Amino acid sequence: MFGKGLHTGLNLTVTFNPAPENTGYKIQRIDLEGHPIIDAIAEKVIDTQRGTVLASGDVRVSTVEHGLAALYALGIDNCLIQVNGPEFPILDGSSAMYVEKIQQVGIEEQNAPKDFYIIRKKIEVVDKETGSSITILPDDDFSVTAMCSFESKFINSQFATLSNISDFATEIAPARTFVFVRDIQPLLKANLIKGGDMDNAIVIYEKQITQDQLDQLADLLKVPHMDATNLGYIQPKPLVWENECTRHKLLDIIGDMALIGKPIKGRIIATRPGHTINNKFARLMRREIRKHEVQAPIYDPNETPIMDNIRIRELLPHRYPMQLVDKVIALGPTSIVGVKNVTSNEPFFTGHFPQEPVMPGVLLIEAMAQCGGLLVLNTLDEPERWSTYFMKIDDVKFRQKVVPGDTLLFRVELLQPVRHGVSSMKGYMFVGDHVVAEATFTAQIVKNK
Repeated sequence: MFGKGLHTGLNLTVTFNPAPENTGYKIQRIDLEGHPIIDAIAEKVIDTQRGTVLASGDVRVSTVEHGLAALYALGIDNCLIQVNGPEFPILDGSSAMYVEKIQQVGIEEQNAPKDFYIIRKKIEVVDKETGSSITILPDDDFSVTAMCSFESKFINSQFATLSNISDFATEIAPARTFVFVRDIQPLLKANLIKGGDMDNAIVIYEKQITQDQLDQLADLLKVPHMDATNLGYIQPKPLVWENECTRHKLLDIIGDMALIGKPIKGRIIATRPGHTINNKFARLMRREIRKHEVQAPIYDPNETPIMDNIRIRELLPHRYPMQLVDKVIALGPTSIVGVKNVTSNEPFFTGHFPQEPVMPGVLLIEAMAQCGGLLVLNTLDEPERWSTYFMKIDDVKFRQKVVPGDTLLFRVELLQPVRHGVSSMKGYMFVGDHVVAEATFTAQIVKNK
């Protein structure tokens, strides 16, 4: 994509390049020596006054939100973005051209599973001075509602909603940025919006100024003179929607949420949003994700299990007191989720420990391994004729003790396809939202004698 920069007025080109799995978004300044790269994450934001500005050391790039919104909304997780200047081109002030070009080129699906962060509880950030707030609530998908209030009779109170991210291209992407005439002069004095014109922003003239003042402003913007008594929208292209300004605010929210680093499943409700509150929220979300880097599976005890205790006994040779998986609640080609209810009647609590019962760590690893065994045995014909045996256990970590009354959730994933009867797996064990143990293990599938 090429066009002029909103603030610099420079002719700029931005190129979206494919990137390997788990790259995320990275922005490269190809006009600078060494072609430095900035990670597009919330902590790299250094300014939010007139757009989102990212920096790494002395290297900066601004007006990134429209391009990032298009990437995020179209489901692109990994991209190297190259730009030959200090900002992305403003284009027509929306994300529409980015979306159009991405759709023309097409999107390639990668092998790594899409790593959603699922919202499990209400998370909120509030700015009491401005009255701005952003709240995210649990939901099955990603959606956004923006509510705005402006000091203008032309756009007073509005709201916009994106219920399905697949509607972004048609319902949100074409919404253009906007500016009030009263703000243009200060921006020009601050050496900004050198590339601003009537083709890349909605201009709102809602407080009358003198004809001389308006003429001087028109000369600075290099546009025809206008009648100072005619208030309203003064751009040549009419509004796409009556609430286009609020739809653009929603677009900005999505662009700034792209800096979280993971796609989200949750419902965002934003009141009087702006880049500053957006970035505060994105930083808060990144802290939440770091605290729950590995999320626990969702467990609804009311749902019928994929495998019950009877089916598990058909697949595994283990019996009391060594059958450590009660049921399986999710099963895919490369992953499985199992459940173990820990009761005070477990035989190992008699000696481990009588006064303070704690489930032995070796049994936690054994339980995860049994869950992994169910994953691989389920793919075999006559699975009852096969067993799995440990070959190697690595990277074992115990994070908190397991005691009577805990419900254990195991999530085990194949690290690579089963070859020559050998499987490598990564297992996590959860109590509630917390990881209590994890391990990487290799097992051999052996036919019973």
